[in-house]
Amino acid sequence: MFRRPVLLVIAHGSRDPRHAATVHSLVARVRSLRPGLRVETAFLDFNAPAVPQVLEGLAAEGVRDVVALPLLLTRAFHAKADIPAVLHEASARLPRLRIHQAEVLGPSPLLLTALERRLYEAGLTPGDKGSTGVVLASAGSTDPEAIAVIAEIARELRSTGWCAVRPAFASASLPRTQDAVRLLRAAPEVRRVAVAPYVIAPGFLPDRIARGARESGAEVVGDVLGASPEVARLLLTRYDEARVPVRLAAVSA
Repeated sequence: MFRRPVLLVIAHGSRDPRHAATVHSLVARVRSLRPGLRVETAFLDFNAPAVPQVLEGLAAEGVRDVVALPLLLTRAFHAKADIPAVLHEASARLPRLRIHQAEVLGPSPLLLTALERRLYEAGLTPGDKGSTGVVLASAGSTDPEAIAVIAEIARELRSTGWCAVRPAFASASLPRTQDAVRLLRAAPEVRRVAVAPYVIAPGFLPDRIARGARESGAEVVGDVLGASPEVARLLLTRYDEARVPVRLAAVSA
């Protein structure tokens, strides 16, 4: 029989309790989509359990393969430095445990669908696309690669039919959400402005996005991506893309 590698979802963590609750809801949805797959959750900071703690527990159980999936939308500092360092240190301490780091979630067409889902849930309809400008509001980064990815996602979202799309950032980069809303409002073809948070879970920066949207008069503000079905499916896609060879085991997963 064969044992599937364990999927370890690694979230950043936050002092805001909504963050961990949203991550756990997302992981629960992933489990429901693939009942035979073992899925664990760990956090880099603020929340328990920590990544090393979970990996040590899996190794003690005799698990041999883990796919570590960063719950991140872009390849910025956490994906390039923090998480690899934690996983490398764990690999050195746990030589019998093979740890494979999966790719970050974005970019993906599934995320575009999830963004639109949240905007429709907030009150828009597909018929509103041609007269609605959208602010694609991300957490922000100083990493040029991550910033370029956000700009490309804004272009892809625009190509689905929205009359205008502008990227914005809650920190580290410009423009801020409120400035992007005002720029869209000045465009003659834009009748209403919607803000689409390109973030996974609630917290300090998503709250800043929402506050900037309200203060600048955006008519529609979408929710965070959260436990949307598209994000759950994307986690499984990244897990499958890791292409980890299964190992012969005494029991099946």
